[in-house]
Amino acid sequence: MDFDDQLQRYFGTADLASIHPEALSAGIEHMRVDFGLTTDRGRRFALWAVLYMLGSAMDLDKAFEDEADRDSARDFMDLMDRAQDD
Repeated sequence: MDFDDQLQRYFGTADLASIHPEALSAGIEHMRVDFGLTTDRGRRFALWAVLYMLGSAMDLDKAFEDEADRDSARDFMDLMDRAQDD
């Protein structure tokens, strides 16, 4: 899943800076609904990762039943934190 494609799908633009606050809230809600409905592990992780980058990800224990998925999410969080520190 491409990040720009996800932005286009849920927010109508790939330009994150141009998303109006109301559209951002609606897109995040749509993503959270899709996250809850999808059973594909890769898609769920991709949705969670975008939600994390937008500051709207759900708690790992609630988001992922599988410990490996939670570990992957923690690794992703660490990578994002390191990228922001640079």
